[in-house]
Amino acid sequence: MTTPKRDNFHMPAEYAPHAATIMIWCERGGSWIYGAKYARPVFAEMIRAISRREKVYLAVSERGRESAPEYLEREINEGRVELVELPTDDSWARDMAPTFVTDGSEVRAVDWAFNAWGGDYNGLYKDYQNDDAFAGAFAAREGFACYMARPFVLEGGSVHANGKGIILTTEECLLSPGRNPQLSKEEIGEKLKEYLGAERVVWLPYGVEGDETDGHVDNICAFVSENEVVLGWTEEGEQGRRCRADLEALEAAGLTVHKLPFPKTPVCFTQFEVDGFAPEEGEDMREVGEQLAASYVNFYVCNGAVLVPQFGDENDGVAVQILSGLFPGREVVPVYARQLIIGGGNIHCLTQQIPAPSQKEM
Repeated sequence: MTTPKRDNFHMPAEYAPHAATIMIWCERGGSWIYGAKYARPVFAEMIRAISRREKVYLAVSERGRESAPEYLEREINEGRVELVELPTDDSWARDMAPTFVTDGSEVRAVDWAFNAWGGDYNGLYKDYQNDDAFAGAFAAREGFACYMARPFVLEGGSVHANGKGIILTTEECLLSPGRNPQLSKEEIGEKLKEYLGAERVVWLPYGVEGDETDGHVDNICAFVSENEVVLGWTEEGEQGRRCRADLEALEAAGLTVHKLPFPKTPVCFTQFEVDGFAPEEGEDMREVGEQLAASYVNFYVCNGAVLVPQFGDENDGVAVQILSGLFPGREVVPVYARQLIIGGGNIHCLTQQIPAPSQKEM
């Protein structure tokens, strides 16, 4: 058994050139209200924006193969979207699709174990076998050589890479008893470096308060260049305390930090939304007034563009302005993301990039 690092492969930064993006069509009743009636137009908006710039592999079930073309007929017919019939239990491609690594001429996949964000300890649903099998199945279908990182548990949203040797993650997530409790922090860090081809791990203490992924880093902090990050920011309350601790860790690591405000008004479930879920037995029930972990940091960088979540909040425009300045030359595409966040995640959570073999800037 070899590893990406031993073979001189590494995970590129998200803002490096892509060959394609993986997404998974929305169907799960416990995530997408009223049979995904309201989520599907938003998924389609994202897919159209991405597919204008790079290919999109869209995983669908047998039912999804019928419903997806209702929204994406043109993109499918033009070959910009390819339907991939592989079963999944939900739509979070960031967490269940492979992580991809490259040596500059070849792209390979990494297959981690997936346990629905916590397994028996605090996982979000019990039946996740299809999600767990998706990375290996996709890699095999598309002909990617695949490194087997199992039984190590990792979701793609729990790591961010700069492509130059640094990985960001949070202690709150990767030291959770629901991930790899048999390993020490040092051992977990070594595993990340070995399978992502990195030299060091920067550990942030916290993710976003109330994030049901146990604090994925992609909701609180992201690289925007080799030594610069954006950090979700507020001065107030428990989240303010978390932000200050994360800022201290990032500055101690020598990274330049740009503060990206959270939505000013909390995003909370309405009665209409709660009534629209069809959860499986044993799945957590949503409650009216429950606050969601809404964050502008959960953006996605594709070739030539940045898709940025919007919440109908006065800070929407502030986030677009900040990210426009940090990604010169890329179009910033605002996407109204309420229908995504009530499903449990956001734009970045629904996407997984496949890097281009050549990583020369586009």
